[in-house]
Amino acid sequence: MGNWTRRGVVLAGALAGVVMGRAAWAIDDEAARAARWHELAHAVFGDRPLHDGAGMVALSAPDRALNAALVPLAVTLAKPAEVKALYVFIDANPSPLVGTFHFGPAIDPRELKIRVRVEQYSLLHAVAETQDGTLYVAERFIKAAGGCSAPAGSNEELALKEMGRMKLNLLSPFALNQPDRVELLIRHPNTNGMQMDQLTRNYIPARYIQTVRVTYNDRLVFDLDTDISLSEDPAFTFDIVPDRPGTLAVHVEDSKKTVFERSFPLPPAGT
Repeated sequence: MGNWTRRGVVLAGALAGVVMGRAAWAIDDEAARAARWHELAHAVFGDRPLHDGAGMVALSAPDRALNAALVPLAVTLAKPAEVKALYVFIDANPSPLVGTFHFGPAIDPRELKIRVRVEQYSLLHAVAETQDGTLYVAERFIKAAGGCSAPAGSNEELALKEMGRMKLNLLSPFALNQPDRVELLIRHPNTNGMQMDQLTRNYIPARYIQTVRVTYNDRLVFDLDTDISLSEDPAFTFDIVPDRPGTLAVHVEDSKKTVFERSFPLPPAGT
C-alpha cells in the first residue's frame, strides 16, 4: 500500500504541472476547480468511485489563512473504527497530495490535525477509505496565497542544527483503553525548493519529510507517506488508545534519507 501511495504522490505532482498553467486564471472558476479535482482523484484512485462524505468525514480549515505557510487543517471521522486510511489534498499546490495516513490498532482516528502550506486559493479534499475499500470525500475552499514559496520562519542554519528534534504533548489525562489526545511536534525545515534565502537570494534546496511511523508498545498508530505540502516544523494531533503504560515511538525519514527517531514514555515521567 505504501508503494502505491508513493506512486499517487508522484502522479499527483506530475498532474499539478499539467494543470498549473490554467490555475493562474482559474482561481475563482468553480468549473475549473471541479475539473482539477476530477483529474487529481483519477490520478490517485483511478476509476474507484468517491462517495459524498456527509456523515462519514468532515474537513475544517480557516476560510482565509492568516499565514499561508502555516495553515491548520483538521479531519473528523464520524465512524473512526471503520476507516483504515486517510488522504489529504490541497488541489492547487505544486504537489497536491499532502499525504496518506494508514491507521493501525493503537489509534482512534476520530480527529486528526496537521499544519500545511497553501500556495494559492484552492479546494481542499479529505478522502477516507474504509476497511472494505469504499472511499468517502469531504471538500472545502480556502483563501490563501504564497505558502509554498514563503521564506522560512526560522534561521536556516539553526533549523538544520535542530532538525529531527521532537516533542510530545499529552493533551488529555492519560487513561487506559480509551482515546488519549497527544500532539507530536517535529523540528524540520521541510523546504520544498521554492523558498529563497533572504540574504543570499539563492533558492534553498528541497529537504522535506517523506515518511512518519508512530507506534505504541510496537502496535501501529499510523504510517504517513507525505510530500512537500506539510508546513515547516510539522505538527500532528491525534488520539492513541493505550492498552497499558508504555512507549510511543516515532520514526521519521526525509528526502535526504536521513532517519530521526525518538521514544516517549506514557504516561510521562512525574505525572
